[in-house]
Amino acid sequence: MEASFFTPSEIITELTDELFIEKALKVFDFQYAHCEVYRMFVEGLGINASSVKSVEQIPFLPIEMFKKFRILTENNTYQTIFRSSTTTGSVPSSHYIADLDWYEKSLTAGFRLFYGEPEEFCILGLLPSYLERQDSSLVYMVNHLMKLSAHPLNGFFLNEYEELVRRLKILHRENQKTLLVGVTFALLDLADSYTLELPSTILLETGGMKGRRREMIREEVHRILTDRLHPLRIDSEYGMTELLSQAYKIGSLPFATVPWMRVLARNINDPLGSFTYNNTGLLHVIDLANVYSCSFIATQDVGRVQPDGKFDVLGRYDHAEARGCNLMVNF
Repeated sequence: MEASFFTPSEIITELTDELFIEKALKVFDFQYAHCEVYRMFVEGLGINASSVKSVEQIPFLPIEMFKKFRILTENNTYQTIFRSSTTTGSVPSSHYIADLDWYEKSLTAGFRLFYGEPEEFCILGLLPSYLERQDSSLVYMVNHLMKLSAHPLNGFFLNEYEELVRRLKILHRENQKTLLVGVTFALLDLADSYTLELPSTILLETGGMKGRRREMIREEVHRILTDRLHPLRIDSEYGMTELLSQAYKIGSLPFATVPWMRVLARNINDPLGSFTYNNTGLLHVIDLANVYSCSFIATQDVGRVQPDGKFDVLGRYDHAEARGCNLMVNF
């Protein structure tokens, strides 16, 4: 694997705003020099890389490029490929992972920041649409946390709701801190069939109906889950195949990022304009842990970002596939 002048300990750590900007500009220089797809995208915009002196000037690669190209720095081999879930007929995104150590360090440090030590938890995964695939970053993430937890009742569940409920009741009797990570439609299926008391369990919903149920706003989902399952609280995770870091929404609070990640918003009709705060816009993510791929991604998610960096996700942009692709028309 090609050496870079970055190590995980330099990036995956507490960063002041000044240090974050400094490292973001260094990562931009590195990825411009060594990631061919990103370099051609920047040049296609007519941007002189040497003129980029601020985060706002950094070009953000449209996330749909991960469906079309291998986004990987030059001379790097890859250890695995994470692919996104898809609806029938659609093309998945492919994220070529040069070094899984970066992913493991990022997700572990992020978990500790928001939840504490994994060893304190029993971790359960209700991820049917993801377990049916062999290339899910979410399954890898939860499995890694389970290894760190090492609790004897850890486990994944496809459709074994009866066994899941049995374990949840045992954990409740033992007053064991439990994290149930679930895709939204599966948590709702559980709530349809069971009424439970789970005062020691945090539900961590990952979002998405995957075509299994009607789309619902987060507040409605959380109300149903609270009324039926009575958990300690309901959190949400914001992550995606194309990233190596996650943001978390703890209870009723807005989403917050890890220190090596930033979420920004731009006007939907002005993808190269200034960042906007407290207004609805298209979310842009800086994930410095994504060193060997691209750390600057324009997503297809619509949301609002506060001046302190916390944010809310409001939905998906309806015409996402059309956005950004014209910038690569000659590529």
